[in-house]
Amino acid sequence: MCTHYYFSWFNDFLPERLVQCLHEDIQDRQSLVMISAQPSDYESEQINFDDISEWTWLNQANLIFDEYHFIDYRMQKEEAQRFLQNASVIFLCGGDPVQQNDFLAEYELSDVMKNSDAVIMGASAGALNMAAQWLSLINTGYEVETSIIYDGIGFDHFAYESHSKRDYATFVQGYLFPLSEEIDVYAAEQESAMRVKDGKIEIMGPVYLISRSKIQKLVETL
Repeated sequence: MCTHYYFSWFNDFLPERLVQCLHEDIQDRQSLVMISAQPSDYESEQINFDDISEWTWLNQANLIFDEYHFIDYRMQKEEAQRFLQNASVIFLCGGDPVQQNDFLAEYELSDVMKNSDAVIMGASAGALNMAAQWLSLINTGYEVETSIIYDGIGFDHFAYESHSKRDYATFVQGYLFPLSEEIDVYAAEQESAMRVKDGKIEIMGPVYLISRSKIQKLVETL
């Protein structure tokens, strides 16, 4: 039974409905393993979990684990793979999705996660990399943007979009429409979540489905 959570971003804490779902789904609380989206962005060898927003969300939700591990370049590749193999929950953190994508490839973590029975969740950049594909918009000059499509881990066969500066007004402008001709795109505003459990997709908060260049707001089902 595979359970995947795709979070946009929560500015304060996880909504109560979402906390209830997480408590139901996360029965094994032995080991939480988090994967950085800025794996070289650290100043000391010591990891302070209080500085990690995603850890704070879970802690405030009273989701407490026996062990906590944070994977970035401070950890050796083989050790990172071993911790993932034994994880109860894997959390792909927010930050820079391209850096995280490169890091997952370099450390060969994607296949390890695909073979895991852990509950897997991602926030913002982490949620992008959980999906089959995602789109990166890059400013190349005065009001000119170029887009690059990246392959994610592909836990589920859809593309995902979440960005702090993008909402329905941006989605409807159509920058995701070309991608939506190839694969369904779930575009999420902030303070939203998707749960994919045994292939069933459930929604909480403002999430839009873009398919074949048509956009529709999804009914909340979580």
